[in-house]
Parts: sequence; structure tokens; C-alpha cells
Amino acid sequence: MNIKKLEKKIQKKLDSEYGGKLAVNIEDECIKVRGTLDNWKDIVHACSLCVVKNSSMHVVNDIKFTGDDIPKMRVPKIKTSELEGAIPDVLIIGGGISGASIARELTKWKLNILLVEKESDLAMQASGRNDGEVHPGVDLGKGSLKQHYVLIGNKMFDKVCSELSVPFKRCGQYVGFKQAYLYPIIWLYAMQRKYICGVKDTKIIGKKKLRECEPELNEDFSFALYNPSAGCVCPYGLTIAYGENAVINGAKVSLNTAVLGMNVEHGEIICVHTNRGDIYPKLVINAAGTFAEDIASMAKDRFYSIHPRRGTNSILDKKSAHLVGSIASIKTLTRNKKHTKGGGILRTVHDNLLVGPNAVETYEKENFATEAESIEEVFEKQKQTAKGLSERDIITYFTGVRAATFEEDFVIERGRKTNNIIHCAGIQSPGLTTSPAVAEDVCKMVIEELKKSQDVRKNEDFNPFRKGIPVLREMSKEERSEMIRKNPDYGVIICRCEEVSKGEIIDALESPIPVHTVDGVKKRVRPGMGRCQGGFCMPLVTKIISEHDHIPMDDVKKSNDDSVIIFGDTKVGVDCEKV
Repeated sequence: MNIKKLEKKIQKKLDSEYGGKLAVNIEDECIKVRGTLDNWKDIVHACSLCVVKNSSMHVVNDIKFTGDDIPKMRVPKIKTSELEGAIPDVLIIGGGISGASIARELTKWKLNILLVEKESDLAMQASGRNDGEVHPGVDLGKGSLKQHYVLIGNKMFDKVCSELSVPFKRCGQYVGFKQAYLYPIIWLYAMQRKYICGVKDTKIIGKKKLRECEPELNEDFSFALYNPSAGCVCPYGLTIAYGENAVINGAKVSLNTAVLGMNVEHGEIICVHTNRGDIYPKLVINAAGTFAEDIASMAKDRFYSIHPRRGTNSILDKKSAHLVGSIASIKTLTRNKKHTKGGGILRTVHDNLLVGPNAVETYEKENFATEAESIEEVFEKQKQTAKGLSERDIITYFTGVRAATFEEDFVIERGRKTNNIIHCAGIQSPGLTTSPAVAEDVCKMVIEELKKSQDVRKNEDFNPFRKGIPVLREMSKEERSEMIRKNPDYGVIICRCEEVSKGEIIDALESPIPVHTVDGVKKRVRPGMGRCQGGFCMPLVTKIISEHDHIPMDDVKKSNDDSVIIFGDTKVGVDCEKV
């Protein structure tokens, strides 16, 4: 490839759109874009124009955004020295699905493993804010890392979820088409998916069969593209399970721990600065999600860029679950982009319907606010999938921010300028599905690197099994009675919507990675996940945490230190003479 010719070609495209405001140069195997723009969408578009397909060169965004101030990364207020001087073999930065699955995979070896996460729990950002679909890979281009890993990862889910005691359903995915004339085109597409891209379960089913399988879907669907290998899992539940199994096998997880900087000398990370002290790792794994580019900069190994993308999902009351028993969406082949962003409908492992997400480019990596427009956009499209869908059934909604690269593919490779770092970056959909396979490959890279300087042996005591917290609502009457006989706390129902007992909540507070917040308990055993969204059970959960930890109720937080639930007593004595 002639670099100068490629540079001129890209520059010509930029000039035609932005009139000389931007400049591109290719250096260090990166396509760097510089200039000044006041519109974030223009920045994303400009960098996307510079992408060279099937190339190892990534686009690096050095365009100055003048439209607003980009918020800095939120960091914990806590400052301690408990990690000062730590010398882990492997330091994993990021407690999402990537970091947690890699930590667990690495515990198959006798290594000192430390995972740091700046939030108060695992899966607080993208890994806890997605729909939980286990993708079949039907919509991914051949040759991408996404497509490579999704085929392997999908097949691993039955085993992984069984080992980690995480609910998983292979419910299948239906993509419906109204236009009968599209059948031959979609048939050819399905054959391509089967024989060229390796998605061998892809098939087309007709209207009659579709109505038998999903009777509440749009009766105007003429046929559907069907992948039975698609499934669903609780994304934060799986992430926490991975982390807990890693801890059981010897890894250490440090929450509320932010990476603030690094010392790099002669192409090696010497020291990593955190709010809990300085760490001296032999090897660093960058699994920091939307902040992966920032970590790469600290490590002096920035060769890609992340452009955050927001997506909003709505969760519906279980009474609407009859509408869809699987994963379903509508597809139209049209130039009208009005209905292109709106995800699909998924029936979760807990029998709620989840509707979404949409996709909105943003410069804010941690803005999880939900806008009414996003919900309207999603429902406008998905009512074409299932006409019975109604906004009135929404019990809550959430927004996540995905970590996309401009190439729309993963970055899974060793450092280019810094030797002792491995990047697991650009992990967006289908990152949940690919996580078991990616973890295996990252682990291989780690072992190969560490073996250059030390003896690395298999952990013969590795235990792949994680015992989950007992779920009483899923037990028979006899099983529940026996549990209550052994521990009366299992007979005290705290959350009536989800039938969660006091015993299950205490189990969560005593789990391998205990998070003593209301949301931490909620993620582990589901109090507050029902119709009332904690309106009745939150005070009870707060009281249980207070009693268990021997702290005042006003010291119990909803999530992080800033999420205060109780400010103090309201009914106090008042001296009337001083009023």
C-alpha cells in the first residue's frame, strides 16, 4: 500500500466534505485526523470517512471539538493506600464483561491477578446496560474480529452459564419482513451466512410457521429470517458471576479504584497510579470500555479512538411477556432511514420484555440519562414488530454507552509501542457473546508474554464452578420449606414483586464480591426489579444492609457515595421558642 497515495485519497474525501478544515496524515500505522469542528456528528462522520477496510491501521481522532466541554472521567472520592506497592503479574483495568471474563480465564494459571474497577460494582456501565442478547452473528461481515469471535463465543454459552450458575435461554431470533418480493434476496443472504460466514443455523421460515412460533408478531410479516442459536442472558449477572468465580480461584477485585496515570519507561509500564495507591504490574490488560483510549494514552500506546454511542432500552411489565417469546425485530430494505435505529424486542431470562436499543452518537462517555425521544423512537419502530406493544407497560428504562471504534470492530492485540500492555478495546455488540472466546485468546497472549520472563504453571486447583445464590421463587414448595426450616430468613419476603426473601439478600451481602449498596443487592437477587421498582422494598433492603453491616441507615447508599438514600431523621423534636 502506497501511504502517500492513500493519504491524498483520504484528504480529498475530507476536503470535499469539510472544505480544508481537516487534515489527515498516516504515521505509526495510524490514520490521524486533525482540525477543529463544533459538531460532534461531523467529527464522527469525518473519522469514519478515513477508515480503510481490511487494514491494520486504525483511525485516531485528534480533531478538536469546540461545541461543548467534554466531561472528565468520574472518579471515586475515596483515597486509600491499600494497593500501594502491589506487584501483580497481571493488572486488569475494567470490571465489565471483558475484564471479568479475562480475570476468570487467567485464574486457570498460577498468577497474581488484580482487577481494578472505578465504579462501586462490576458491570456498572455498558456490560450492565445492554439487552443481554447472545447473538448468532447473522449480521456481521466476514473477516471482522466480531464475526470471528461471535461464532466461537455463541457455542460456549451453554457450558459457561452452567458452570457459573447463570440463567441462559436459547430462545432463537426472528427478523420479520413484510415484503414478499424480498424472499429471494433474503434467501441468498441466508445462504451466504451459512456457507461463507459460517452462521450455519440460518434459515427462512414462512408466514404460517412464524405464526405458530410467535403468534403475537405482526400478522403482515410474509416470512422471517430465523436463527435458533440466538439466546439471552442477564448481562450484569454473568459479569458478576465471572468476577466471583475469579475471586474464588484466587484473583483480587478492587472496586472504587480508578487508574489516574502511568509511568512508562523504555516501552514498559513501570507504575500505575490509582486512588488506592501505586501498583507495579508486570503486564496490563486494558479493558476499560469507553475509556480504553484514555488508558492507551496513559500507556503511551494510543493507536485507535473510541466514539461513544448511546442506546436506550425499556423494560416492560411481565404481563406483556406473551407478546414475544424470543428475540424479534422488523427489517425493511429501504432508503428511508426513519426506522433504522430501534433494536428489537427480547424476552429476558426473567420473563420481562426488553425493547431497544436505539443508537445516538455522543461525546459524553458517562451520560446515562434517558430522553423521551429515544423511547418514542424505539417504540415507533417496534410496534411494527408486535402491534400489542404499549408504552403503558414500561416499568423502567435505562441508557448505556457503547465503546465503538471508527472501524466498528474490536481491538484485541498487544501494545504497538508499549510492550507490557494488551488491549481489549472497542468492545460493543456483540461483546457479551464474544466474551468467553476473547478471554481465551487474551489469556493465551498473557501467558506467552509472561513466559518470556518467568515460570508460569497451570492452576491445578482451578474450580470452574460457582455456586449461585438460591432462588426461592423457582423452587418447589417442598424445597422452599426445607430452605426455610434450615434458615427462617428465607421465609421473610422482602420484595413481593420478585418474591425475594431476606435470606437471599443476606446471601448477596456475603457473596465473594459483596457490594453493600441497594443496587448491588438488586443486581444479585432482584429486589426492586418488579412493577413497583423498589417503591415498597427499598426501605426494607436498606434496613437489612444497615443491620448486617452494623452501620446507620443513612450510611447505606443506593449505588456510589453520591447516591444518598436517607439524609437523616425527619421526625425530630423542635424547640418552638427558637422557631
